[in-house]
Amino acid sequence: MEYRRLGSSGFKVPLFSLGTGGFGGVGDFFKGFGSVDVKEATRLVDVALDAGVTLFDSSDVYSHGEAERILGQALKGRRHDALISTKATFTWGPTPNDVGSSRHHLLRSVDRALERLGTDYLDVFTLHGFDAQTPVEETLRALDDLVRSGKVRYLGCSNFSGWHLMKSLAASERHGWSRYVVHQAYYSLVGREFEWELMPLGLDQGVGTMVWSPLGWGRLTGKLRRGAPKPEVSRLNSKSTADGGPQVPEEHLFRVVDALDEVAKELGKTVPQVALNWLSGRPGISNIIIGARNEAQLTANLGALGWSLSAEQVAKLDAASAVPKTYPYWHQAQFKSRNPFPVG
Repeated sequence: MEYRRLGSSGFKVPLFSLGTGGFGGVGDFFKGFGSVDVKEATRLVDVALDAGVTLFDSSDVYSHGEAERILGQALKGRRHDALISTKATFTWGPTPNDVGSSRHHLLRSVDRALERLGTDYLDVFTLHGFDAQTPVEETLRALDDLVRSGKVRYLGCSNFSGWHLMKSLAASERHGWSRYVVHQAYYSLVGREFEWELMPLGLDQGVGTMVWSPLGWGRLTGKLRRGAPKPEVSRLNSKSTADGGPQVPEEHLFRVVDALDEVAKELGKTVPQVALNWLSGRPGISNIIIGARNEAQLTANLGALGWSLSAEQVAKLDAASAVPKTYPYWHQAQFKSRNPFPVG
């Protein structure tokens, strides 16, 4: 397993981590990801650790805390072998203070996560989204206190706009507080908008990227084909799950899948393996979060490691997945000498 630094920190993480969105399956939305119980989760953790996948990613809203509980039980007795990343910000309960990035909510969220996970510290604690209703100084001071207390070791954010992240980094620097070292972001061959601003920002500011949904919300599994029905088991079969993720025009999807098919046949690999491998070579990527409903799926995804795409194959995938840019990015792209594509 290849290990990479998490942004500009000295902390190293495996290239792949195991996401726990499919642990628990509580509620219609998360049933779309899977319903992995403790026994199956323990087996997935076994396979992951044996492969060097030592980082496990969760969130308090995954099956309303059940994913964290299951992960904690699966790691019981071997916490020292693992790295744990979890998130908070979104609505947890019925009161006005059960949501957001206020000091009140973040301190309570970390304590509850520690209890569910059965640990006394989190390797990475991430804000699941930006809270424009709370001053960034309040949020960042609370996060700094969590680091100083030892309950949290590194800080991350997720789903931020460029200005959200830059404003936060500037405030941390101004006050001497712990800063975000990682941004969890959606990025895939059918969702490359991340490259327009968040990628160059992360490289410039030393913020690594953990990629979520690297297979385009279940679209790049190799099971979606022109004129064919959706597979029987897919998160896209649940309306709430499908509607809650990125939307991709069908023609664009199938153009990308066609290119993936060509490359996969050349290499003797699968469509998802090629899609994951392509991501591993993009600038600024510290970690790719892979999910799995079962051991077979996890083992198959791990087959994306240990080999490389040729420059010609990368170019083929880049061309097939390219989409028109919105302003100001289409304008900046006309001046490539001043705005070159980021280099890792």
